[in-house]
Parts: sequence; C-alpha cells; structure tokens
Amino acid sequence: MIDLSIVIVSFNARADLERCLAALHQSPPATTHEIIVVDNASPDRSAQAARAWPGVKVIELPANKGFAAANNAGIRQSTGRTVLLLNSDTVVPPAALDDLLAELDRHPDAAAIGPRLVDGSGHAELSFGSMLTPWTERRQQRLMRGLEQGDPEIRRQVEVMTRQAQSPDWVSGACLLVRRADADAVGLLDERYFMYTEDVDFCAALRARGRRILFTPSVQVVHLRGRSAAAVPEATRAAYRRSHLAFYRKHHPALAPILRLYNWLRPL
Repeated sequence: MIDLSIVIVSFNARADLERCLAALHQSPPATTHEIIVVDNASPDRSAQAARAWPGVKVIELPANKGFAAANNAGIRQSTGRTVLLLNSDTVVPPAALDDLLAELDRHPDAAAIGPRLVDGSGHAELSFGSMLTPWTERRQQRLMRGLEQGDPEIRRQVEVMTRQAQSPDWVSGACLLVRRADADAVGLLDERYFMYTEDVDFCAALRARGRRILFTPSVQVVHLRGRSAAAVPEATRAAYRRSHLAFYRKHHPALAPILRLYNWLRPL
C-alpha cells in the first residue's frame, strides 16, 4: 500500500487544475503517492488536460455529481493508507504534503488534519472552525466577510488564529488529509451535500468515533478560491442553500424548518 492518495475534484476550471498539477509535478511528495483527478463532466476539456500529465489517473463522471460524490469516486479507486482531498484551485509548495503526512503520523489519535491556507497574496484563510450552529456560523460568516472586504482588524485576528496549532471541530475540504481507515469507517463523505458543508459533516462523523481533527500552521498551502463556483454563481448559491438545509436537517432538525422558511423568504 502506498502512503498517500491525492484526490483532486475538478469542474470547469481547467487553468486552475493545470496549475495545481504543475505544482505537484514540479515538486512531488517524497513519499509514495498517486494522483487521481475526478472530473465532474466539465465542458472545458479539463479531463483531457489532466491526462497530459504523466502518472495522473483520470476519472470522468458522466454528469456533475457534486463535490462529495466526486471525492468518494476518487477515494474508492485510490490505494493509499491516507487520502488527501485537494481542491483544483490550490498550489502546494515543495515538501508541504510530506510535512502534513508526518504531522498526522505524529498523532495516532487523529483521523484528519488540515494545513494553514493562504490566498495568492499570502493572507490567511479561515479554514477551520467549531461545529456549525446558528451562533458559530454567524461568527464564521462575520470573519469571512471581513477577509473578503480586506478589513485590517479581521485580517489581523485571523492571522493570529491561524498561527496556532489546535484541534478544531472541522478543517476545510480544500486540503484535508485523512486516514483511509477512518474515512472508510464513516462511509466516506455524505453525498446528500452537492457542494458546501460536506467537510464539516465529514469531520463531525470522524469525531463521533472519538477521533480528533487537527489544524497545523506548520504547513501552508495556497488556495486561490472559487473558480468553479465563480463560473455559475446563481447555481452555486442554490447549491449552498440546499447543502446548508441538508446539514441542519441532519444535525439540528428542530431548526431546519426555520432555515427553510428563511431561505424561501430571501431571494437568491
């Protein structure tokens, strides 16, 4: 069994995918690894572009199955003892994945780990958090809006938060390393989530088995964010609402009717 399977889901973001694969090709992990690209029926010939890279296995789905289902398709055809879920809009620096794997191996009680994510300018992203509730979600959204608007105080706050190693409730699925045994034990990702909140739900399932989630600032990965989503903004917002509601139905069923009414009253 190899050490690491890298699963990259792509939808209509060929330039991002090629940049992601170029970084992995130029500075590949030293550990034994494989790269699997799962293409969600992209019309921009992303799958053909991925096949041009040596050693990359490509899975072409017949339709856009969403992020969770596409990741599951990749995981099921992978062979590594650990699996890295990696967005196509990321750039992985040299040695980052070896360091991330080593950090996970240092903590046998942990199922998964996420690195510090930064944007193209080096500003930290808030890529972890507490279990989703109306209260934690409101705080998370306030911080995210501040980052998007370039608020200097919010940026300073997030910079401090992301310099501390910790064990949060979840880490971002943009770059999430998980032990295969743990992923298999929870049945992989819940495919009712087309896009968004699947990472929070996945980490909740891992924690429910008594396993920890780790965030490490010692490994940093660039996340250029949302090219696939930007291509179809209205569909993306609708997908977020559906996933959001599905999450509340599963984890906070008493609050789901209120959220459903709120979504009905609020335009896209």
